[in-house]
Amino acid sequence: MFSSDSYIQTGVIRLYVEARLWDDARKVFDEIAYVDVVKWNVLMSGLTRCRLGTQALSVFKEMLVCGVEPDEFCLTTALTACAQSGSLWEGKRIHEYVKKRENYLELDVFIGTTLVDMYAKCGCLDLAVDVFEGMSKRNVFSWAAMVGGFSVHGHARKAIHCLERMQTEGIRPDGVVLLAVLTACTHAGLVNEGLSVLNNMEGQHRIVPKHEHYSCAVDLLCRVGKFDEALKLIKRMPMKPLASVWGAVLNSCRIHNNVELAELSVKKLIELEDCDEDEEDAALLQLSNIYFGARKSEEGHRIRRMIGDRGLKKAPGGSIIEVDGRTTEFVSGDVSHPLHSQIHAILRLLFPGDPATLSTTEFLAADDASTPSQIHAILRAEATLPW
Repeated sequence: MFSSDSYIQTGVIRLYVEARLWDDARKVFDEIAYVDVVKWNVLMSGLTRCRLGTQALSVFKEMLVCGVEPDEFCLTTALTACAQSGSLWEGKRIHEYVKKRENYLELDVFIGTTLVDMYAKCGCLDLAVDVFEGMSKRNVFSWAAMVGGFSVHGHARKAIHCLERMQTEGIRPDGVVLLAVLTACTHAGLVNEGLSVLNNMEGQHRIVPKHEHYSCAVDLLCRVGKFDEALKLIKRMPMKPLASVWGAVLNSCRIHNNVELAELSVKKLIELEDCDEDEEDAALLQLSNIYFGARKSEEGHRIRRMIGDRGLKKAPGGSIIEVDGRTTEFVSGDVSHPLHSQIHAILRLLFPGDPATLSTTEFLAADDASTPSQIHAILRAEATLPW
């Protein structure tokens, strides 16, 4: 071992973790005779910062098996990993563990805040509210988690009420809270309320709007088809509009079939110095779809040919679902799932008019699973598969 000094060991692990050299970090970690809770948390937190929540949870379980008692920092990191990976079952287990601790009567504000965030992101808004209301102390991050929870679940009015409530309790909202409220207004189409939040940020809250606030407001206006107002807002932005702004405009152009503005948005996106290849690829694909939607097939095929000549590929979409404590990831276009045929048979039942669910022949092999009474059995069977 290079050193027996605990601080040096922790520093070296942190160095490798921050450089994303996981194998080297793990090699040093495994060479340490006694690994304290700080070193475990360094490894876990590094994984969560890189959005590797499932791997971080594996490290947390390993720590428990080794008999190391997690402190507040480890518990917070583990709950963050649950939120990232959608592991509701694991999150509930950690919550139960926290409840059994002797000092649970005074729930740590950081653990409580992370529990609110975890439950909200795992789809259990009621549990998030219960934890939030049960906290004896709340800071601005706690309120941000609750406002964000209401926002992602589409409860814009509740998000606005939460903002008002936190101010009556003497806590000044920060930019994160106001962005969450703006996002909620965007998803609900509350134009007046959203613009009021943006316009009052400096005067009422003494917070200078950042690029993400303007981007969200532009998205709000474009979603309801107010493109002229959106362009005026872009022109008066105190900073250069980046990809998120023009991407928001482009997305709404697809919804409202605004070809001219879509062309402008793609032009602006490609001209950006910080526009990476993935963003450029996505913009061109969006534009081709908009051309086809507007019955400009010739232009659409031209863009598609250009995409083919450049060898561009769209990154496949993915999603994660948890059933009975087992997490499964689905990737667009992947046919390797053991219950692929049965899953598509259920989709055929749920969306009988969608040709996408009727275009493959594997449904013939799933006819025995094509009645509503068997859907529950199929989902349970999927949960028992050993992957």
